[in-house]
Amino acid sequence: MKTRYRNIIGPQVRKIRYQRGMTQEQLAIKLQMAGYDRSRGTLAKIEARLLWVGDHELFFFAKVLGVPLSALFPPINPQDPDLHETIDHLMTRRF
Repeated sequence: MKTRYRNIIGPQVRKIRYQRGMTQEQLAIKLQMAGYDRSRGTLAKIEARLLWVGDHELFFFAKVLGVPLSALFPPINPQDPDLHETIDHLMTRRF
């Protein structure tokens, strides 16, 4: 049975955080200071794709990480004729 993950941004958030040289604790504190009150543990679950992330929450990640919203998503071609299958694949495979 394939696992259905709860978000597709987690691996991108982790990758960008690593690039910025930030720990999960540091990112959690910056998110809290920006008004997104989440703990390090919650951030770890988002990065592990265990928690759903609402669209309004993406703005906090983009702001704190200093990236455009599109950087939070894996590369996806919206013109892909098999877009549904591509998204389904992203939601069931580990990054």
